[in-house]
Amino acid sequence: MKAFANVLETIGDTPLVRLNKVADPAGAAVYAKLEFMNPGSAVKDRMALHILNKAEKAGLLKPGGVIVENTSGNTGFGVAMVAAVRGYRCIFTMPDKMSLEKINALKAMGAEVVVTPTNVPADSPKSYYETAKRIARETPGAFYLNQYHNPDNIEAHYLSTGPEIWEQTGGAIDCFVGGLGTGGTVSGTGRFLKEKKPAVKVVGVDPIGSVYHSYFKTGKMSEPHVYKVEGIGEDMLCKALDFSVLDDVVQVDDKQSFVMARRLAREEGIFAGGSSGAAVHVAVQVGRAMKPGTNLVVILPDSGSRYISKFYSDEWMKDNGFLDSGDRMGTVRDMVTRRPQDLIAATPTDTTGDIAKRMKQYAISQMPVVDAQRRVVGMIAEYDLLQAMLAGRARASDAVGPLAAPLQGAVTLDTPVSKLKDIFAADNVAVVVEGDRPLAIVTKIDLIDYLGARADR
Repeated sequence: MKAFANVLETIGDTPLVRLNKVADPAGAAVYAKLEFMNPGSAVKDRMALHILNKAEKAGLLKPGGVIVENTSGNTGFGVAMVAAVRGYRCIFTMPDKMSLEKINALKAMGAEVVVTPTNVPADSPKSYYETAKRIARETPGAFYLNQYHNPDNIEAHYLSTGPEIWEQTGGAIDCFVGGLGTGGTVSGTGRFLKEKKPAVKVVGVDPIGSVYHSYFKTGKMSEPHVYKVEGIGEDMLCKALDFSVLDDVVQVDDKQSFVMARRLAREEGIFAGGSSGAAVHVAVQVGRAMKPGTNLVVILPDSGSRYISKFYSDEWMKDNGFLDSGDRMGTVRDMVTRRPQDLIAATPTDTTGDIAKRMKQYAISQMPVVDAQRRVVGMIAEYDLLQAMLAGRARASDAVGPLAAPLQGAVTLDTPVSKLKDIFAADNVAVVVEGDRPLAIVTKIDLIDYLGARADR
């Protein structure tokens, strides 16, 4: 019989999966380490098991003991899983911004949960850190995990996550990206990878409102403020974060985090949490600037199942200002992914004759004009060609560049579908751009087709 002795033996060995749609194919290959495929649905399973194993060996955690910890939810679940298998009692403190799914999951595992205010200083007696410390002091036989300042947090990932990524990539890794919460995952994994290959770049991801970015860039603490993405960022410096491992820290906001998490689900089939969205948003940016043939690995810390009532809800997104009311119709991204095709574009040196043939061949009436770096420099339409030729201003052998009109109707993949009506009202097509590169053209008939398909569902 091929079976594990208990659920704890299934922690680790999570898969590495290439991201094919959200990453830029012109840059590095981006691979996601799916840590939500641990049995507790989070990367924190590794750290929880490692710290508790060491505590047992050191006699700090004894049979029938009580484990106390401050948690955003995922560490608590990993600890509760160990406690269920080994017979410990758990008491967790959590800030009130955390999802109801997390709170109920911990209670389902038999843990006691104490909810504390989010918007208080870290050293306030009401904070979830100080509340946990007080409970640990007042509870006989309690072991305080102390994930934020415990060096064993770093060691857990140095011994497991780092070696796994090294083996899975065959050492062909050039960049590692991960969110900064306690800092243990990035510190331990990054330390191992840099020992194996010093050229590996380690990038931390920090939400706006956290103190890490400012401290890394300036050596000074910024004024922390509340943000909604869970599991990353801090209002204090943690000893489980080794800043010497980091090559850069990049900020991300709540909307970028949640939009990317939703994209991962819809485009890659990966149902991950908001901190995963934050990490991937930055990983895509970093990967775009890297050379083709290089490899980037990004950690996806937890599952989207813990955020159903939050950013995976259109209503929650709208109520929190992350989704316009018109966004219920979807975004331009939804239209473009329904009809994948290579964009037909012209260059300034193409002749009017060639462009006319191409328009006829592909049954299109307009196309973007791009330079040698495929940056959009204008638009050419069949009407412009016709007018120029009738007026004797252009021959079939002339370059089309001088006839190109300025770009009108530019939208991004995240533009709400409802916004297209304003572009079409001005008698323009919508040119989907990413930065200064055109990705697709959306016309009135495309919108009619898209809305018709939605109505038929």
